[in-house]
Amino acid sequence: MCAQVQLYLSQSQSLKDKRQVVKSLKERIRSRFNVALAEVEHQELWQRATLGLAAVSNEADHAQKSLDEVIRFIEQDLRVQVLDWEIEER
Repeated sequence: MCAQVQLYLSQSQSLKDKRQVVKSLKERIRSRFNVALAEVEHQELWQRATLGLAAVSNEADHAQKSLDEVIRFIEQDLRVQVLDWEIEER
């Protein structure tokens, strides 16, 4: 199961600022959740980011729950605003 989360980084003033926030967020997600993730779009924009997430499980409900938890975790991070998100089965 895969997800994409579009983020807005209002405090970011440069690509360096953005990379610090995105890197920190990715590390925190990896340490708490068993998902793969990467920045997949908007690498050249300093106030936007799109994260791609993937969860693998033998039960679709478990993978769905894992991705839901990650999205809620991201929404709680005050450094970013979730603009949109989508979860799809593969």
